[in-house]
Amino acid sequence: MQQPPGFTDSTRPQHVCKLHKALYGLKQAPRAWFQRLSSFLLRYGFIQSRADSSMFIFWGNSHMMILLLYVDDIVLTGSSPSSLLDFIRILGIQFDLTDLGQLNYFLGMEVTYLSECVHLTQNKYTLDLLKRSNLLECKPCSTPMASKGSLSRTTGLPLSDPSIYRQLVGTLQYLTLTRPDIAYAVQSVSQFMGSPTDLHMEAVKRILRYLKGTLGHGLPLRRSTASSILVAYSDADWAGCPDTRRSTTGYCMFLGANLISWSAKKQRTVSRSSAKAEYHALAYACADTIWIQGLLHELHFPLLRPVLLNCDNLSATYMATNPVFYARTKHVALDYHFVRERVASGSHRVSFIPSVDQLADVFTKGLPTDRFTRLVSKLVSPPLPSLRGSVRQPPCS
Repeated sequence: MQQPPGFTDSTRPQHVCKLHKALYGLKQAPRAWFQRLSSFLLRYGFIQSRADSSMFIFWGNSHMMILLLYVDDIVLTGSSPSSLLDFIRILGIQFDLTDLGQLNYFLGMEVTYLSECVHLTQNKYTLDLLKRSNLLECKPCSTPMASKGSLSRTTGLPLSDPSIYRQLVGTLQYLTLTRPDIAYAVQSVSQFMGSPTDLHMEAVKRILRYLKGTLGHGLPLRRSTASSILVAYSDADWAGCPDTRRSTTGYCMFLGANLISWSAKKQRTVSRSSAKAEYHALAYACADTIWIQGLLHELHFPLLRPVLLNCDNLSATYMATNPVFYARTKHVALDYHFVRERVASGSHRVSFIPSVDQLADVFTKGLPTDRFTRLVSKLVSPPLPSLRGSVRQPPCS
């Protein structure tokens, strides 16, 4: 550390300036700002969530408020409009803020309110991505990834400038927040950030072509009579990676009729059998449902038990309910005891479903067009008429 140029004290050249307030651009700034705002919220009566440290919950005598914080962007909701206005007024006294009213645009996500649902999209974000990559007028594609063949590190010619590839893949990763249909394809191309080839770039462009043909697709959040039921689907593509022969885990969670969580991720170890790969996926899904249960418990949201875990592998289903632990399955002992403990306690129930009804299949492999379209129709909603190919300008914040 040294004194800033132009403000050097010649009598004390070894001294440095003492920081009284963290400013933008300093490494201490995010932590100092979060501590400043969170301490105010805690004094006001909010409780910091254990499941998500960026969420604060306030419980009053007859109302509640939920505040989500991302750096200096805030989403606030509650059950009492008058209490929300009072809190915003007090918050404005402590901090300089701008009340943008009803939530319409937040961190690249667009919120559209309809009579039957709330529609979450990233339409403008997608259009900006297509424009930057000069694919705004490209020919659309029906699926984000080919159903035959897998990407490999040993195929193709290395790119002369891999930075473009990395920028595109990084941008696509953020797009999966409202587009679960591209989660597996983005997971696949993300594995080659270190040394991408021309074939990997073609795979990225295929994802962009698919996005061009599905502009406006997003997540619907609907009112549902079964909103207190949590259901999970888990699946695995056994030894699908041609380079490491590791399996790919895929799962998705539904709260009532709403998709609320999903994942497509390569497993850390090689599975010696399809049952082991499927059981690993089941364990990951079970762990995610426990986190969601904790989050809903903090919100005092009633949740029916047991949580249903759907799996299309009979061996994995039997292992979750059979108290006999065979020697041939000892290599999955940790996951076995984890899931088995939840099943025995009655909080979870593992159920077998046919592969044709496995929604998580879209997170584990490339699928033919007809099957991909059928599964995606149950995960995301089609574009709204007002969003198809249009650019909505977000409000300034």
